[in-house]
Amino acid sequence: MTNSANNPPLVLGVPSKGRLMDKAVALLAEAGLELVRTGHARGYRGELRGLKAAPVLEVAYLSASEIARHLREGRIAAGVTGEDLLLETMPDVDAVAARRIALGFGHADVVVAVPQCWLDCARMADLEEIAAEHHARHGRLMRVATKYLRLTRTFFAEHGVTAYRTTRSAGATEGAPAAGLAELIVDITSSGETLRANHLKVLDDGTILRSQAMLALHNATAETDAMQELAERVQSTTTIVQQQAAQEGS
Repeated sequence: MTNSANNPPLVLGVPSKGRLMDKAVALLAEAGLELVRTGHARGYRGELRGLKAAPVLEVAYLSASEIARHLREGRIAAGVTGEDLLLETMPDVDAVAARRIALGFGHADVVVAVPQCWLDCARMADLEEIAAEHHARHGRLMRVATKYLRLTRTFFAEHGVTAYRTTRSAGATEGAPAAGLAELIVDITSSGETLRANHLKVLDDGTILRSQAMLALHNATAETDAMQELAERVQSTTTIVQQQAAQEGS
């Protein structure tokens, strides 16, 4: 692939495994588009077939975080990934991928979670006082373990919380407080069960983002015939699926 943010190659980034991949494949199939791996069955290259503007569109199977990064760097023209990763990876996502289509799956929240034993901490406003007490008692800043450094810093600044430091989580973030690696966390959760299992609670106003899977198109190629057709077919299919789900639930 050519690494040029000014002229990304017409490549679609698709999650390489897991439920996000399965849902993406199913949605594209609903839109009359077929994803086919090329070469080895477990390889990372493929084709999208069925577009009128581009009968065969190149596909790169990547991790969700790689898709956001490749889009930012102009290595792909479009990609299916989480909104959380797009916003974390790009400080001004509209400058790179202004057209983003919510796909209706992959729902999860990026949240601030603290130990359940912090009985006097229910809201973000409580954190600054707790952070000051922590610094006075231990002589160091309160630590926040997270993979979302940018989102955390922005959210904490908006709520006036300053006496802390972020520590990048390399593994299971929810285990950091129990392991003594951090006092609290910012992490993504879909049901909250893992947080509760680790004796953590989400602050009442601690939801940073309600994320879901998105189809994001790079600005430099969003107006090409192939990308416009892809976006229109995905948007139309997503709308129909959501309408059907709403009717079934009514």
